[in-house]
Amino acid sequence: MEKVETANKESQSPLDFLKNLLIARWRSLLLLLIGVYLPLQVFEILTVKIWENQAGLPWDVPILLTVHSTANPQLDVLAVTLAIIGLPWTAIPILGAIALILLLQKRWRSLAYLLTASLGSVIINRTAKQLMHRVRPQLWQSIAPESSFAFPSGHAMTSITLVAILLFLTWATSWRWLVLIFGSLYIIAIAWCRLYLGVHFPSDILAGWMVALGWTIGVSLIIKPHSTKAQSVDGKRHEDETTLLPEERKLITDDK
Repeated sequence: MEKVETANKESQSPLDFLKNLLIARWRSLLLLLIGVYLPLQVFEILTVKIWENQAGLPWDVPILLTVHSTANPQLDVLAVTLAIIGLPWTAIPILGAIALILLLQKRWRSLAYLLTASLGSVIINRTAKQLMHRVRPQLWQSIAPESSFAFPSGHAMTSITLVAILLFLTWATSWRWLVLIFGSLYIIAIAWCRLYLGVHFPSDILAGWMVALGWTIGVSLIIKPHSTKAQSVDGKRHEDETTLLPEERKLITDDK
């Protein structure tokens, strides 16, 4: 009987196999489309448009002027404070502390995701800035001027990367909702302060969001930190954190 079932499975048509594969992997494929392809497609469009016209997109200046029209001393203090909080250098101690905790807990897969996502985000940002050479807006004298290139926004990429890492690391717990809510507010607040201070065009912010989103989700689909489970009550680590997944072992074996 088992031989018959095995033979039936092996003799299934290519269409049946494709259908079963798509049914089994539809969540990953949907995430790949929405979380990786679409953000990177938007980033590509923005890059081409700005490469052709350094002045920016039609909605860049109107949005900046609208945000600037709300300026007052209280908001000045808030914007400068948020700019400091959102600095890429400020994220290093936070990520370093999380990395140390993951190291002590021997959560290798989560640690690998954190390091790959964060370091990759920095490299992408630096490379893109040097390639694009987009100057900062000069519509008014900023109270916190910047001298580096503008596209894409480092603050925007840092905020998305930090929140994405925290979200994937807490995905198997109830903490993910808290991270999602406060993380979203944090991302929006950082974007607002960059526009308020007049050091970024809106397209810089959007580009930073899109490329960081595509990168962090893409890395998660490869390393799969979200496939691990929360630590059990008896303190035992989930096996996936310290061992390779079956498909990963197979890939290594096939390469040898």
